[in-house]
Amino acid sequence: MRCAFKPRPLNPVSRHPALRSLWLVLVLSATFCTAIHASATLSVWPEFASVHTNATAQFAATLTGSTAAVTWLINGIPGGNSAVGTVSTNGLYTAPSAVPTGTTVMLTASAAGADPFNVVVAISTGASFYVSTNGNDTAVGTSASPWKTIQHAANTAIAGDTVYVEAGTYNESINLPNSGSPTAGSIIFRNYPGQAAIVSGTGVPCCGSSVQGLFNITGNQSYLILYGFQIENYTSNNVNNEPAGIYVSGSGRYIQIVNSTVHGITETAGAGGNAHGIGFYGTAAAPLSNITLMGNNVYGMVTGNSETITIEGNVDGFSVVGNSVHDNNNIGIDATGFYGTGPAGSDQARNGVISGNTVYNITSLHNPAYNGLGADGIYCDGCTAVTIERNLVYACDLNIEAASENAGRYSTYVTIANNVVYGGNLAGISIGGYASTVGGSQNIAIVNNTLFENNTTGGGGDFQIQYHASSNLFENNIVYAGSYGVMVNGIVDSTARPVKLDYNLYYTTASHNFYWQGAEYNTFMVYRDVSTQDAHSLFLNPDFQPQNYDVTAASPARNAGNYALGSTYYGTLDFAGNPRTTGSAINIGAYQQ
Repeated sequence: MRCAFKPRPLNPVSRHPALRSLWLVLVLSATFCTAIHASATLSVWPEFASVHTNATAQFAATLTGSTAAVTWLINGIPGGNSAVGTVSTNGLYTAPSAVPTGTTVMLTASAAGADPFNVVVAISTGASFYVSTNGNDTAVGTSASPWKTIQHAANTAIAGDTVYVEAGTYNESINLPNSGSPTAGSIIFRNYPGQAAIVSGTGVPCCGSSVQGLFNITGNQSYLILYGFQIENYTSNNVNNEPAGIYVSGSGRYIQIVNSTVHGITETAGAGGNAHGIGFYGTAAAPLSNITLMGNNVYGMVTGNSETITIEGNVDGFSVVGNSVHDNNNIGIDATGFYGTGPAGSDQARNGVISGNTVYNITSLHNPAYNGLGADGIYCDGCTAVTIERNLVYACDLNIEAASENAGRYSTYVTIANNVVYGGNLAGISIGGYASTVGGSQNIAIVNNTLFENNTTGGGGDFQIQYHASSNLFENNIVYAGSYGVMVNGIVDSTARPVKLDYNLYYTTASHNFYWQGAEYNTFMVYRDVSTQDAHSLFLNPDFQPQNYDVTAASPARNAGNYALGSTYYGTLDFAGNPRTTGSAINIGAYQQ
């Protein structure tokens, strides 16, 4: 496993005493902190459904804090259509006559003033089976005569089948050997509605000198859905063994992990150990594609050299949407490339969306593999063509980073937009390699983010530029620095023009600093004149709303951004889910009015 800790160059800051397809539909599913985003709260029950073709399912929406009307969409289409199913004004869904592409659709409830609430609906044609701690694997698998183990159900279920796992603790490491199909539907493994199905590693041997998950998909399977499980407490004290919550490798498509909790996956071997929360590793000539991780809660990990959520190698097409990732001792969400996991020429996570996630308290400070700050909340380590948008990321060592740890390699064509990023221990957003001996960042667009008081330890600044950065863009961002006052920290001089900066709004109440090409400037005007950057940028108080990172009507950020960049860069939705632009104007920062 690679070293995720990035030793920092000697930093002059320390001298100062005073830091789009179904994916577009999935992006709408992000569930945010309502204290920051919405005045009303919308919820839908049930939160997941498996429906046979031509059958119906009733959904109910609850809206609090508003009297607005609730509207329903299927895959973003008001009311749906014959291909994806239809939904009435009172939430009655009717499935289509044939299984749709990908075997699932997204049902969305929407109301003014509230974040949209989205529900995965799986359309299938198969049978339903049941598992209970009181069952018997020689039984027939009905609700009256259930099986005892999830593994027996996995061995038996075929395309279009749904396996309901009833309340209880299942001490198993489960291999999923069968695939669903595009015509019969996915194989669905889920908790029985309203019941806690716990898959525990307590007492389960680990791991045969390799990676072993509590759920394993390792034989090039496709069309599988895991929903609503609690996956917990799997550990190893042997550096040769690697426990995982969910482990996927090889190739395959349309694998979805939805609304599950993964916690307590740990390694106790010390500096050489590895553990994994959820890992997708594209190891085959054909890619892992159409991968979805949505609405999961992943926390309490002790992963050593490895990460909490990993998308690595030959993975082409992924969505990591609306998850909560927190309180882990290494990287939160990691999309990687160039580690030899996939075949040459395809060894790079690509064409992905990381959106609407809440990521916090990610630090390697007490991780024995590093014993120092260096863990990212969201990290593109050699990925390409990935959009990182509308995430809330705070209190991580580096909140968001796009770079590469492999010499001569780069993260490329990454868009980091409409995120709220605050309280980073070292940096808010970082590009460029951590040393001259590693890779860097090319064509990274950092647009319409709000960065607030990052660099709490005096490490890297709100926006950090390191080695081998070129052809990057930093525009329309609010940068409000904390007590160290470092807004732009370009402390190295490895390329002539590592990034173009403009139309940003900077502010700090501290003695402020800009570092550009290794030189230090103590006023915004001097930095701007000497660097020839930020020609249209401002140094003014953004005037945030109370208890919020949105801005007031009087803010200098209002309508002051570069609208001409276009939606390819800044997207169609702001951080709170509102239209990103107003007429032909755009705000600086993550919010639009």
